[in-house]
Amino acid sequence: MAKFSELDRCVRELRPAAEALVNVADSLQEFYSNPVPKSVQPPESPTPQPQQELNLPEDAPITLDDVRAVMTAKSREGKTAEVKALLTKYGATKLGEVAPERYAELLAETEAL
Repeated sequence: MAKFSELDRCVRELRPAAEALVNVADSLQEFYSNPVPKSVQPPESPTPQPQQELNLPEDAPITLDDVRAVMTAKSREGKTAEVKALLTKYGATKLGEVAPERYAELLAETEAL
């Protein structure tokens, strides 16, 4: 008798779980069958601005983000090969490997591309 009551309890617990799975399946089907309205889509991230367009003071230290913004902009302009060549010139394969004291020099060369 104990096995039947345990089986009965399991069946009673399975029914709400099955209903929940059906609801999830319905929600997923509805979500993926309807296109996302433009008002719900996330906005495009703004393009990082080079230091001169950010109106930073002349004596402000140049940061990794400043150099990255300019390099990213140049890459988007189709100058990815030139940007990679500059990194190689500074003994790096990625920007994070460039010494911070060389950021100003690297930034100037990148802007000149």
